[in-house]
Amino acid sequence: MSTDQQPVPRDRPARLTVGVVGAGRVGPVLAASLQLAGHRPVAVSGVSDASRRRAAQLLPDVPLMPPAEVLRSADLVLLTVPDDTLPGLVTGLAETGAVRPGQLLVHTSGRYGAKVLDAALRAGALPLALHPAMTFTGTPVDVQRLAGCSFGVTAPDELRLAAEALVIEMGGEPEWIAEEMRPLYHAALALGSNHLVTLVAQSMELLRTAGVEAPDRMLGPLLGASLDNALRSGDAALTGPVARGDAGTVAAHVAELRRHSPGTVAGYLAMARTTADRALAHGLLKPELAESLLGVLADASTGATGTGGTGGTEGND
Repeated sequence: MSTDQQPVPRDRPARLTVGVVGAGRVGPVLAASLQLAGHRPVAVSGVSDASRRRAAQLLPDVPLMPPAEVLRSADLVLLTVPDDTLPGLVTGLAETGAVRPGQLLVHTSGRYGAKVLDAALRAGALPLALHPAMTFTGTPVDVQRLAGCSFGVTAPDELRLAAEALVIEMGGEPEWIAEEMRPLYHAALALGSNHLVTLVAQSMELLRTAGVEAPDRMLGPLLGASLDNALRSGDAALTGPVARGDAGTVAAHVAELRRHSPGTVAGYLAMARTTADRALAHGLLKPELAESLLGVLADASTGATGTGGTGGTEGND
């Protein structure tokens, strides 16, 4: 192996004592991953019974302590609390003198960059924002899932190497996000991940109503292929009655959804309009078919009953 492929020791953080404030689904998993890299978890805080059980499973023999004691015990502290709790927590810890100069303070919020840690920075801490772009179960399986997981990284320039090294040690891939772009970055992930769960859950419910005994088995191959195609080809992967301009089919969909699941109609119409716009912009939806389709969607959004046509090319999705 050539020397330029060897790790550079000064770019790797020294073995650190690790503390976790907030034993939710994320913190103990990251601490367990850092332990595999040679760091040493020494303290964790958790309030609920679930968080305490999670800490005991992922970080056995690591003592539970109040947040301030966690900071006094560790060189690297993971602040893994809900977004809305984070600013007040940081301010409180800094004001009570719990933050130590030279201490690495890491939060895992996707919403915030490093500036949310400014109070701790003024107290001498080294602020890092390391957000794993993954959903967590809070179980040991998550540690393996970190392999190849992208992390949204935001930190002062002088801490960039340390931040990236920590991500790599956890098996992740660092992706640098500018401070001012953190809200947009987080919105993009929420749009793709959170809303996907909602769409899949709704689809499964509708299939059960239609009499499908195993909707998960039916959807698995279809959704897997759709996701793979979308990641590979973007809008070129669009298919289905909206992208084809099958106005009659879309009108029939809306009618059936109103009958069996009225709560899904608004989401269907919003996604159909967005899909139509993107298909039209990318030349997949013919303009002469788009007019009829958009008319159906407009009528449906106002509760009108017009079908806007008798249908179009048949498809199997």
